[in-house]
Amino acid sequence: MKRENYDLEDRLIEFAVQSTDIAEALPRTDAGRYLSGQIIRSGTSPALVYGEAQSAESRKDFIHKVSIMLKELRETRINMKIMRKKGFLTDTPLITNAIREVNELIAIFVKSIQTAKRNNE
Repeated sequence: MKRENYDLEDRLIEFAVQSTDIAEALPRTDAGRYLSGQIIRSGTSPALVYGEAQSAESRKDFIHKVSIMLKELRETRINMKIMRKKGFLTDTPLITNAIREVNELIAIFVKSIQTAKRNNE
């Protein structure tokens, strides 16, 4: 396994853990429970799909799987912004670090898709 793949996998796993930590820190209100369930699903999905992307059957399949990861990361970022706007976890290192990480992961996978598409032509 290439070193950079290992590092990215670790980052996605750590992000999944951050997402579950955020979910567990939310208040047990209707909104808190709803957002908690959403962030658990969308925040852990990229790490799981990354394993599928590593075993993609073609470049087109790889692009599709990374696109799914990107969709889930963007959903998670919006969820975190809603939490901040709602006043849940405002300005705590937990949410601040997670938003920074999701932005970096989104940038990585946007570039990855662009490169894969260019190499597919």
